[in-house]
Amino acid sequence: MSDLEFFLILLPPILALFFIFNVFKTKQNTLNLPPGNMGWPFIGETIGYLKPYSATTIGEFMEQHISRFGKIYKSHLFGEPTIVSADAGLNKFILQNEGRLFECSYPRSIGGILGKWSMLVLVGDMHRDMRIISLNFLSNARLKTHLLPEVEKQTLLVLSSWEDNSAFCAQDEAKKFTFNLMAKHIMSLDPGKQETEELKKEYITFMKGVVSPPLNLPGTPYRKALKKMGEKTENLEDDDLLGWALKHSNLSKEQILDLVLSLLFAGHETSSVSIALAIYFLQDSPNVVQQLTEEHMEIVKAKKQAGETELNWDDYKKMEFTQCVINETLRFGNVVRFLHRKAIKDVHYKGYDIPNGWKVLPVVSAVHLDPSHFDQPYHFDPWRWQNIRGSSSSCSSSWLATSTMSNNTFMPFGGGPRLCAGSELAKLEMAVFIHHLVLNFSWKLADTDQALAFPFVDFPKGLPIRVHRHTFII
Repeated sequence: MSDLEFFLILLPPILALFFIFNVFKTKQNTLNLPPGNMGWPFIGETIGYLKPYSATTIGEFMEQHISRFGKIYKSHLFGEPTIVSADAGLNKFILQNEGRLFECSYPRSIGGILGKWSMLVLVGDMHRDMRIISLNFLSNARLKTHLLPEVEKQTLLVLSSWEDNSAFCAQDEAKKFTFNLMAKHIMSLDPGKQETEELKKEYITFMKGVVSPPLNLPGTPYRKALKKMGEKTENLEDDDLLGWALKHSNLSKEQILDLVLSLLFAGHETSSVSIALAIYFLQDSPNVVQQLTEEHMEIVKAKKQAGETELNWDDYKKMEFTQCVINETLRFGNVVRFLHRKAIKDVHYKGYDIPNGWKVLPVVSAVHLDPSHFDQPYHFDPWRWQNIRGSSSSCSSSWLATSTMSNNTFMPFGGGPRLCAGSELAKLEMAVFIHHLVLNFSWKLADTDQALAFPFVDFPKGLPIRVHRHTFII
């Protein structure tokens, strides 16, 4: 083949690519895109965006970009042109218009690991159906009757193993608590049993991202899970989500398995990190611990007078300052820092254009740490939430701007139609764990450690602490 013939063969695709590029560039020039930097070809600014930083900050990347371009800027992240939002109004607008103007758009690798039927990656009617199943199983009635006793049982099981003056990794203990709870809640697997420990090993492998997309082949964890689901149909019970879904839904076994896996992921990872963050913040906040202890001592005293021992729903509702601590932990620690969305229509917002097909990242952590919404945002201050709740407590050093309440800028569990189905369970777990923790232990860091965002939040050393048992708690 001559050079001329080779050139003539290549000319049409080259011209086509040139035409497409010019059309794209012309369209961009006619749009009023937010300011920003698209970074390097192909990789964009992804490496800088994902560089680890302290979880109690927004990171150098966000700080520099907000300072230079404002709270809404364009970039190129995760292989796609992207609009990044640190703006409370736009974040709420994005989440409230799920399915109309925007839809969930996580990287393909997430779906490859969690499964194509995972609630995290599903959109439209299928996500709605999965969510309804989850909400029905996590109803307030079940929280009161089934989950509260189990949460307390699993809390005491973990805390009872803590010896006086012992040192260990608090994050591992929090993970043990949440994994045991979710395994029992989802599949009726008891802590310490062989099948539970085997599941834990498989799950750890899964969390490291080693697991390939689910393969229904002999010997794979996926096949074993399907087999267990087949056995479950012989004796259906409503006490765990697996049996409930098999009995009350028309989902296939593969769909239910992906639902179980995604709920195990969500219920284990985010809750355990939130508990670890609470332990981390509280060890350096003696005044907060003191007020927590007083609140929970009052609950214990009232229960003793009534001749009761186990916590009930009324006890949980009395944990008002505890809820303030939980809110502040979620605001300051930001377990979920940003969400993956994409525009499914051309959108115009505050003078800017968001083109159809562009990725959109609402960064909730940037709003939670924004001084225009939260006074002294880099200070752990649970009392700021008492003012919202209408408390008469004097908190002159801490207040929350009224815009926070009106614009719904506190979004630790997302918002809109994809609001986390397990948000109430997560808060219940934290409250019960804190209740027994402050009543029975004092603790300090056994080694230096801090929460880092990778962007997932983690303690590099596992949060090593040394605990001392209280002798005055019976």
